[in-house]
Amino acid sequence: MVEDGGRAGEIGLPPPFWAFAWAGGQALARYVLDHPEIVAGKRVLDFASGSGLVAIAAAKAGAAHVLASEIDPFAVAAIGLNAAENGVMVETFDGDIVGRDEGWDVALAGDVSCERDMAQAVTDWLETLGRRGAQVLIGDPGRAYLARERLVRIAEYAVPTTRALEDAEIKKSGVWRFR
Repeated sequence: MVEDGGRAGEIGLPPPFWAFAWAGGQALARYVLDHPEIVAGKRVLDFASGSGLVAIAAAKAGAAHVLASEIDPFAVAAIGLNAAENGVMVETFDGDIVGRDEGWDVALAGDVSCERDMAQAVTDWLETLGRRGAQVLIGDPGRAYLARERLVRIAEYAVPTTRALEDAEIKKSGVWRFR
């Protein structure tokens, strides 16, 4: 037991970024489940997978192979546990995958436009994947660094959130593709 003056188990740190189902990821997962033909029988990358929500949705929608990438080894472990709990197979990649191209048919990315430098690098890379023929979908609730001028919204969902994470209890979240 940790003795920190608080409740048992608390260490004074906020939960990790990947421990939440962020609004963009929720919208993207819903879109994939509503449109399984996007991933059915295809090789899918779920970039910045968090705890695996979008990857699991792609596997449940019939993807032939799903790779979930994350930079945090604890997130990678959580993805494996969550996939097993949901009865699907999801391969994981632990590390920075930006710039790589493993020939994915579909690349999915939720909530990747929160920080300027990351958003620019990721958007450029995803657009490159799209130019070579991958279908690229981005889930985003209107973050500051979303490259709206390069994208078109193809769906919108009202996603329930928590005030601990977002500025509203319901976040209008879009699914975007490159123009």
